[in-house]
Amino acid sequence: MPKVMIVDDDIHIRELIRLYLEDEGFEIIEMPNGAEAWEYAEFNPVDLYILDIMMPHMDGWELCVKLRQHGNTPILMITAKGEAPDRIKGFQLGTDDYLVKPFDPVELVLRVKALLKRYGVSTSQTIKLGEVILDRKSYQINYRDNPPLTLPMKEFELLYKLGSYPGQLFTRVNLIEDIWGFDYDGDERTVDVHVKRLRERFTSFESEFRIVTLRGLGYRLEVTRD
Repeated sequence: MPKVMIVDDDIHIRELIRLYLEDEGFEIIEMPNGAEAWEYAEFNPVDLYILDIMMPHMDGWELCVKLRQHGNTPILMITAKGEAPDRIKGFQLGTDDYLVKPFDPVELVLRVKALLKRYGVSTSQTIKLGEVILDRKSYQINYRDNPPLTLPMKEFELLYKLGSYPGQLFTRVNLIEDIWGFDYDGDERTVDVHVKRLRERFTSFESEFRIVTLRGLGYRLEVTRD
């Protein structure tokens, strides 16, 4: 599923949006201000940004400009300012859509899906690695007529993350933050352990995909069959 970053200094707004989007299967990253959001966005892929305007350190206007200069990723602004000049400024700076607080969370979800569809980003909860199908709703893996395979959650999330961006390098830090969370205080080598387990489980699937180690950098998944 797509990764959505919520940038708002109001923890309650972030939690509300996160709950509704996670219920739809989206992967969520939360940031309390524009500076931290930009620090993450510079080096990590995100499929859609939801930005507040009034934030400390770097406001939504400045962040919107930086994100638009950085790439063509959909941006949805949410703000307490509903005046026409503010909406016009947002669109001039590069935002794609606009919601005024208080907003209906269901409407926000629909707007997020519409933006992703407009940009050609799939919102399906399944991905294909050759003939292997990963289903994030059931956390099962299907292959031809074989019985579904169920993995431990962290192993599945790791495989799903790598499989969602075939060919893309992920550092151990990237994977720890995305799958175990920013507050994880364990060893980064836990990623190596989980990759080793996945390789052992899927030795016979190397004709479909494989997880490649880039020494000193991290991991990427390569699909070996279209």
